[in-house]
Amino acid sequence: MVARTRLTAAEYHELPETTQSMQLIDGEVILSPSPEIVHQRTSRSALLYLETRIPNGELLYAPMDVEFDEHNTPQPDLFWISEGSRCVPAENGKYYVGAPDLIVELLSPGTALQDRRDKFRLYERHGVREYWIIDPHERLIESWSLVDQKYVRIGVFGDEDKFTSPLLGEIEVAKLLPRK
Repeated sequence: MVARTRLTAAEYHELPETTQSMQLIDGEVILSPSPEIVHQRTSRSALLYLETRIPNGELLYAPMDVEFDEHNTPQPDLFWISEGSRCVPAENGKYYVGAPDLIVELLSPGTALQDRRDKFRLYERHGVREYWIIDPHERLIESWSLVDQKYVRIGVFGDEDKFTSPLLGEIEVAKLLPRK
């Protein structure tokens, strides 16, 4: 079960530091249990592969808050901030403010709807240039690119596929996912 409490971003940032998975989505604090093993393995694999692909900037991973507005501070599984991005560290150095260039979310049974609906709309509305949704169980990646302030689906890709990311070039899906 997911516990929920309503706060503003300012109130959320005043909470004590924790290793508990916690995000502010549409003013609700959402607490989740730790992810499954397949989620963690996929996160690590994607992080290591993306480290070899990013041309500049910084690649970060959860738990790290990204404040979009007064009511939304998610913790994306992975996100990339390019050099010169409008996503910058907060003055206190505790979280980021603004839209990263790329966000990667890994589906979990308890977060799939939120990732596909609420976060999709949030990231699109705030101008995240690319959004990837990875399903670790099905070994699929769904890739979206922002065009004229709307997400356009690049496609859904499996283990044997490659796709072209407008931001990062050719991506080999098998290298994003952990070995079987």
